[in-house]
Amino acid sequence: MPKQFRWSDEIEPHKARTKEIIKQHPEIRTLIGRNPYTALVIVLCVALQLSLAYFLRDVSWWWIFIAAYLIGAFACHTLFVCIHECSHNLIFKNRTLNTISGIVANLPLVFPSSVSFQKYHLKHHSYQGVEALDADMPFRWEARLIDNHVIGKALWLLFYPVFQLLRPLRMTKEISIFDGWTLVNWIVQFSFLAAVIYFGGAKPTIFLVASFFFSIGLHPLGARWIQEHFLTHGEQETKSYYGPLNSVNLNVGFHNEHHDFPSVPWNKLPKIKKMAGAYYDHLGHHTSYTILLFQFLFDRKISIYSRTARSKRGK
Repeated sequence: MPKQFRWSDEIEPHKARTKEIIKQHPEIRTLIGRNPYTALVIVLCVALQLSLAYFLRDVSWWWIFIAAYLIGAFACHTLFVCIHECSHNLIFKNRTLNTISGIVANLPLVFPSSVSFQKYHLKHHSYQGVEALDADMPFRWEARLIDNHVIGKALWLLFYPVFQLLRPLRMTKEISIFDGWTLVNWIVQFSFLAAVIYFGGAKPTIFLVASFFFSIGLHPLGARWIQEHFLTHGEQETKSYYGPLNSVNLNVGFHNEHHDFPSVPWNKLPKIKKMAGAYYDHLGHHTSYTILLFQFLFDRKISIYSRTARSKRGK
């Protein structure tokens, strides 16, 4: 059972492989671009969540949580992926349009986060595992607090949004946490939430909150956070997921491919693996989020410490 992060003296592992793949497969450059149809996905998912919130306003409470777990969580997770696409400028060429798209996608997600995510997520790509710059990297106190108990890991997943909210605070020396767009995100989000509470009442509001927490928490979808960078396959830092949920999660499971080529939109990520299969077929990967969820909860060899940390920033 690990009691500290695995330490690496190397820079993040993707840049070197990207250069090698491009050298061997220059045709991959043709995949770089944007997918404006992602904006339609945002509109459809926001509309779905609002429609469900409306129709669930008079049902029994247990239906609220069932609908949130079985439907709302998937819609919210897809919206998170859309916000991720916005952070990489992969929907529109215009940066402002991507920011606005992210704010719209944020609406059913209850808490304002899209603008902040745009700021710190790109640091994760450049400085993977560097605690001061990678908001995906757990705190050391976070790993100590959760330890390796089943209940602790379950609570960690359930309240994962809280931990994720705290991590960017350690990056204030590197990025500006608050600016004009952050204020816009907050005003729009809290105005939307106030409207839901005023016109819909408790049940639509709880449905959105429950959908949000399930979408990135104690749910098979929450296993995505384990899949991406936890050390489930030896010392391999990044793992992809090649399972059926990629069809509704916009190929977010193709995580090695995304880190190697972050300028390729979600709909073309499988083509990277097809073109350069020799670089990906031998890598450890996952095919089931449900199996991975239970593996994380019950395997004492996996804890919050099962991550690679580094201080070398590289270039």
